[in-house]
Amino acid sequence: MPVKIIFSVFIALVISCKATVAAPLVYTIEEIKKSIVAVGTYMPKRSPKGVFLGTGFAIGDGRLIVTNAHVLPKNIDTKSIETVAVFFRQDKQVRMLKAKAVAIDKEHDIAILKLTSGVLPAMEINQSVVREGQNIAFTGFPIGMVLGLHPVTHRGIVSAISPVVLPVLNSRQLNAKLLKRLRAPYNVYQLDATAYPGNSGSPVYNVETGKIIGIVNKVFIKETKETILSKPSGITYAIPIRYLNDLLKQYNLK
Repeated sequence: MPVKIIFSVFIALVISCKATVAAPLVYTIEEIKKSIVAVGTYMPKRSPKGVFLGTGFAIGDGRLIVTNAHVLPKNIDTKSIETVAVFFRQDKQVRMLKAKAVAIDKEHDIAILKLTSGVLPAMEINQSVVREGQNIAFTGFPIGMVLGLHPVTHRGIVSAISPVVLPVLNSRQLNAKLLKRLRAPYNVYQLDATAYPGNSGSPVYNVETGKIIGIVNKVFIKETKETILSKPSGITYAIPIRYLNDLLKQYNLK
């Protein structure tokens, strides 16, 4: 075989290998987006009828939706037929499904909703060990639905696995939340990808398998972990998926 042909075949193989390495996230996102929803409330006579509060994702049989506990509304106007609901895009149309909270873990800021009707494609939960330096991505709705009901993906790595609270410099920095966390600290994932308001509740997943390793948290963790800072750091944190597994077992949800 002529040298030129051999060289051309070699170059083609190199390009093919590079494409193969880069391709998994493209296909992963394509599947993940089907499971991502905006979490909020729906009121028939309100304008707009749907109000966005955060992001969520489907697991289990496709009727369970996971989000942050702080994403759920504190009060529901039942007299005006307001309900918790999830919103998503399907067949180029915005769809809405009503839901209700079936499990809440305020300590780890996790909530599980159950759809009262309908089913969504479910994400799988990662069961393997998560390590620092691991490639991850998360998909959700940064800045809410201001940019439209189109899931957005950010990618990065797990840059650190650290306690949810850090020792304060002096007693004046202590408050009730800090004291509570100091008594029962737990590890969280620090990510080097930036999340925005609206990303709370987004699934953090392995870029190759699409399996969930954690849940983005934009408010709950930062209130405790960064209390000693005068300004927000911009660091993104995530709740490890083990606490979701514990909540599912506690309420016998599948």
